[in-house]
Amino acid sequence: MEFDGRTVVITGASRGLGAAAARRFAAEGAHVAICARDTETLADVAAGIEADGGAVTSLRADVRDEFDVERFVETAAREGDGGGIDVVFANAGVYHGRPTETPLAEESYSAFDDHARTNARGVFTTVREALPHLNEGARVLVPSGSVAREAKAGLGSYAVSKAGAEAVARQFAAELEYPVGILDPGQLSTDLTGNGPGRDPADVAGMVLWAAGLPAAELDGEVLDLRAWKTATR
Repeated sequence: MEFDGRTVVITGASRGLGAAAARRFAAEGAHVAICARDTETLADVAAGIEADGGAVTSLRADVRDEFDVERFVETAAREGDGGGIDVVFANAGVYHGRPTETPLAEESYSAFDDHARTNARGVFTTVREALPHLNEGARVLVPSGSVAREAKAGLGSYAVSKAGAEAVARQFAAELEYPVGILDPGQLSTDLTGNGPGRDPADVAGMVLWAAGLPAAELDGEVLDLRAWKTATR
């Protein structure tokens, strides 16, 4: 897929991989529509894209609220260069606590509920609300990680919610005419992970563009990891 003139929707784009991917898509000529709950940092991302000559629409939206998401995707589809949406990157996510220090049995009900509502239900909401606006050949991408498939102590309901996000993506892949891919970029150093050890999101943002350009048959609900990206782009 060539991205010039395409409309790319990214949730959770105020920081981390969402912000890095937005910058990369914009640099390739896409009109990026970005949302997050933090309006100040979201505005900074949008301003940076515009300063670099990119096209961007930014709007505060909370993926836990389907009406927020409905308004966001309607705006994205209307303001994009070609009408409609070509890529959805359902990236928004939260982590309550410190990685490896949140055992499931010690978590609050509120933390469990918010992980599930943001990280899993948020994917469902983003894709469901975007569907009426998707152009022919559109792609849907959902980020995840090995914690969704390989239990590791101390990751609690965050890991549970990421497994849920993958299940939502796979179900959509089985039912939709649009290809749906799950991306595992490995461990990243972001605010969500406490800026601990990991890759800079800017170093793996190209993986999102690569996945968005894959043939439909290669986006079938299975997980595309960092090795697959690096092997394909050598």
